[in-house]
Amino acid sequence: MLAKFGIGQIIDHKRFAYRGVVFDVDPIFQLTDEWYEEVAKSRPPKDEPWYHVMVHGSDQVTYVAEQNLEPASDEAPIHHPMLGEYFADFREGTYVTNRVPS
Repeated sequence: MLAKFGIGQIIDHKRFAYRGVVFDVDPIFQLTDEWYEEVAKSRPPKDEPWYHVMVHGSDQVTYVAEQNLEPASDEAPIHHPMLGEYFADFREGTYVTNRVPS
């Protein structure tokens, strides 16, 4: 399944009302069953894309199912201490990765 959101895209979390930026995408759920049972209370599908997200205004990162995300209503830059590790620039509401594709 194709991911709806791309690396560098700013998103809003539908349930927890935070903004963030996608810094990695897994085509299907990649964490443990224990993590899923403990954290993924809404039981989102494991066979759809999951996203690694830097949370705006904090040092937290989250792992989020696609069904819980939507395009950001505000495309202003994100503030997160890890931005420079993954992104080189911010253009037209999207972060530009500094990673070389493998």
